[in-house]
Amino acid sequence: MRLSIMRLRLPGMGFHSSGVPLPPMLLPLLLVVAAAMFGPHHVAEGGCAGKCCRGTDLSCQTTDWRMDRVFGTCFCDESCHRTKDCCFDYPTECPAQPCVVSEWSYWSGCAKPCERSLRVRRRTIQREPTNSGAPCPPLEEQAGCMEYMNHQGQHCAQTQGPALITSLEYGKGRAEHNMYGEPLDSGFCMEFKVETLSPHCMVENRPFTRWMQYLREGFTVCVTCQPPAMHNATQGCQGDGTDSNRDALLQWQAMGNPRCRGTWKKVQRLEHCTCPQVHSFVFI
Repeated sequence: MRLSIMRLRLPGMGFHSSGVPLPPMLLPLLLVVAAAMFGPHHVAEGGCAGKCCRGTDLSCQTTDWRMDRVFGTCFCDESCHRTKDCCFDYPTECPAQPCVVSEWSYWSGCAKPCERSLRVRRRTIQREPTNSGAPCPPLEEQAGCMEYMNHQGQHCAQTQGPALITSLEYGKGRAEHNMYGEPLDSGFCMEFKVETLSPHCMVENRPFTRWMQYLREGFTVCVTCQPPAMHNATQGCQGDGTDSNRDALLQWQAMGNPRCRGTWKKVQRLEHCTCPQVHSFVFI
């Protein structure tokens, strides 16, 4: 074993030190010399054919040309990439196989009704990586959410506070028809000019929260108000600023990271949003 991370591997005899390939006509002669020096048990059945091993396996060795053009003991386990002592044919006999995962599951419901919460989706490993293939990606993702009915099917009471926003992608999963098959109100769009935002928005890099990085001071953003976030009585969304004048400083907060928050001013109300995708959001 090599000290610390490295392992002890007995190197073979190198037949050149300059890195210059040997003339092909000398290889048979040198192999004979190698057989005489190392003994016949060292040169029998070289290469990695049928010898690929997982992880670190000191028994997974043979005698052949290494990838660094040195003849001697070489290895066919996954660790040989790190220790630089793979047999010459390791890449072809033991090709790297990346991790394979399933498609994402459907998003779960919110963990808690009638309050800001989290939803989850998961995927499973269908094939583990082999031969130093790419590792598996994250198997779970979380995103902020809010549901508007409790477990008894009653609508939640309207709460006061800042506008709660999330990625426009969240709106694509909302129902477009009620239980009777009738189309729901398509809602409306509010344009805001972002005045301030906390630094926590810029460093957010978790899956399904990266949309916060596109919030910028001075930029105009579009936020869609649609059912079920749209209240039946007011036909508006929490904190949408419909009844506020353009000079009013309104507060907003990003779902999924309560520290990502800021202020904006209303620009106008539109029937449909026209902002670029990265600057389009939806009220929760």
